[in-house]
Amino acid sequence: MDASRFTESKTGKLVRIEAEDGPDYAFIPDKLPPNWEFPVRLWPLLAQAREELARLDEKGLTVPNPSLLLEPLQKWEALRSSSIEGTYATAKELLLFELSPREPTSRDDKANDWREVANYDRALRFGVRNIREEKGLPLSKRLIQQMHHMLMTNVRGGDSTPGEFRTQHVYVGSSRRYVPPPPGQVLVQCLNDLEDFLDRHGDRFDPLVLSYLVHYQFEAIHPFRDGNGRIGRLLLALTTFEWRKMNMPWLYMSAYFERFKEEYVDNMFRVSTHGDWDRWIEFCLRGTAFQCRDAIERCDKLGRLRATMHEAMDRYPRMAQLIDRMFVSPIFTASEVAQWGSTSMPTARRDIELLQKSGFVRHFSGERPMVFGIPGIFQVAYDEGVESASQSPAGEGQALATEEPEPSDK
Repeated sequence: MDASRFTESKTGKLVRIEAEDGPDYAFIPDKLPPNWEFPVRLWPLLAQAREELARLDEKGLTVPNPSLLLEPLQKWEALRSSSIEGTYATAKELLLFELSPREPTSRDDKANDWREVANYDRALRFGVRNIREEKGLPLSKRLIQQMHHMLMTNVRGGDSTPGEFRTQHVYVGSSRRYVPPPPGQVLVQCLNDLEDFLDRHGDRFDPLVLSYLVHYQFEAIHPFRDGNGRIGRLLLALTTFEWRKMNMPWLYMSAYFERFKEEYVDNMFRVSTHGDWDRWIEFCLRGTAFQCRDAIERCDKLGRLRATMHEAMDRYPRMAQLIDRMFVSPIFTASEVAQWGSTSMPTARRDIELLQKSGFVRHFSGERPMVFGIPGIFQVAYDEGVESASQSPAGEGQALATEEPEPSDK
């Protein structure tokens, strides 16, 4: 690591370490809170971010079941956060994989990517569930470790001790641009200080600002051998949810961080090297307002799509329940529809056919069991157009279908 890049205003100290190929430096961030005052010039931006976040939180109260809007946002977060780290999957691929998981057959098998994104989604839900439940784990080292265990189990890099803090040096960026604290007592102390701040952060800073202070701190500590970026963004979603006292965890920043990835990385690095909290916090507050407006627009469009479907199917009372369930799980089989509606398989097939004729549902996979979905949700929630089964690449469904063939109507 180039120690000359760290100025006298750096937010920590440099220590000499012995790397595998010789001596180097590592950076130990000062514990939170920083010796920094929130600048007056950023107050209007903070007010705007808070206002947009309040609008987003209120949006969830406009539907009977907030999961109808929350589920797509959380899936989108899993896809975008994983993409930042070079793991790419489409929403269709993710949902098909979750519908019928399978083990990868090689290291290059796309199922590796699908499982990594699915693990992120599971870890996010696990963290939210603990924050919401009275007897759940609080924001703590233990919660972070359990989310990491979920994220890194049965994936490439899963040998990087899932759920365990590292016991060796790690290096970030090309040419060791950044070397986080060395393992051992130094790393342990950094984590203890972070946990103490999570528990007793005080009210010196606005909760949104606190969340971004913690996000930087976690990334600067880099406590795991792998998966630090994704866990840091998971922790960010949880701190904003908890500290802003939101009705639901609506704010997810990964799409913004991915869109401006170079600024995201450089601004965090400048906190370490130059103590430039102003630039980092300004970047994050602008992103908060941006992501809130984006999420509100997506929620509005999803709400209109849902209302249109309900209105079109108003003559069929059973359809209301099915439509809402499809918004939570926009890829499904006839057997699932039968289960959701407590009906027979022939009835479920007729319900699907009715939705197909109305243009809301499309046949996604030609293999058995047949897989259906709602293209409108993919276009709104995931910015994806979805091809029909007749247009899909040959064999697409074969690798994903593991259920037994559906029984024929009699």
